[in-house]
Amino acid sequence: MWSHPRMDTLTLILDTFAPIAGRRILDLGCGPGILAKALAAEGADVTGIDPGEAAIAAARSRVPAGRFEQASAEALPFADAEFDGAVILNALHHVPNPRTALAEAGRVVGPGRPIVVVEPLAEGSFFAALKPIEDETEIRAAAQAAIAAAVAGGAFACRRDMTFERHETFADLAAFLARVTAVDPARQAAIEADAANIAAAFEAAATRTPEGYGLTQPLRAHVLVPAG
Repeated sequence: MWSHPRMDTLTLILDTFAPIAGRRILDLGCGPGILAKALAAEGADVTGIDPGEAAIAAARSRVPAGRFEQASAEALPFADAEFDGAVILNALHHVPNPRTALAEAGRVVGPGRPIVVVEPLAEGSFFAALKPIEDETEIRAAAQAAIAAAVAGGAFACRRDMTFERHETFADLAAFLARVTAVDPARQAAIEADAANIAAAFEAAATRTPEGYGLTQPLRAHVLVPAG
């Protein structure tokens, strides 16, 4: 694993699938379609899956040319080798069985076709601010362990393994809370139950800038290729 100071997720994805125009890309855990929209703008033929009904509705609205299905990453409703590649962006740690999700991704892309997996690590100021709302230490570690086991077991070859940082700026605490509840609306109950401690953690973790509050999240990216 090595650190890349100037990498970002979209650049990594476009580099991995270049030339991406016309390629059939599966976005696992697509959420409201933000990444799908960026990939479609580059000419990719995008399909997205997400277990959330509201997320799929938002993705369909955002990317009318895309195909979106409400489904679990552990049981993909697609044929073997249906896609030219797949992306799992900040989603693997939310899957109850990440090893199964990786196997399913490998099945639907087929041997030799890349899968980009980008996962947040349990460190950084964004993680510190999120922790009192939802402590993802164990599930983030489990996602990394699943990737390592899949490679060690021979199911995948690892083409790239790197870390980089995502920097985000929020106008205030409310903007941060809106961001994290958009990912998982169930977090709202935890926010209401411990508002003072959550506010204190945000203030302690964030760096004040002229634009607001800056938070940094280290990400680990793997480019995996299913074995033949």
